Amino acid sequence: MTITIYHNPNCGTSRKALDIIRNAGKEVKIVEYLKTPPSRAELEHLISATGLSPRALLRERGTPYYELKLDDPKWSDSELIGFMLQHPILINRPIVVTTCGAKLCRPAETVLDIL
Repeated sequence: MTITIYHNPNCGTSRKALDIIRNAGKEVKIVEYLKTPPSRAELEHLISATGLSPRALLRERGTPYYELKLDDPKWSDSELIGFMLQHPILINRPIVVTTCGAKLCRPAETVLDIL
């Protein structure tokens, strides 16, 4: 089973989730989504697979979230996805995809639920 992690190496939670996967002896494909952002279709699929709304997948801290006024409920899901595509740092992480499903793994130990 290949596992994919949408990873930011500067994020402690993302690094910890990656360590948990590796320590479980699983093969992992690392996607550094800040260097290689997902396409709209990929991001929409990830959102759907996690069962979260685009708003729930937005990261606030260390991003232009407040500068862009993304806390305003006027933004549609499609518009929020557009902001995430323009500013990939807005995509919360790590997102892990396995054959058991996809999950935003915060805290990192929740990755165990889908391994």
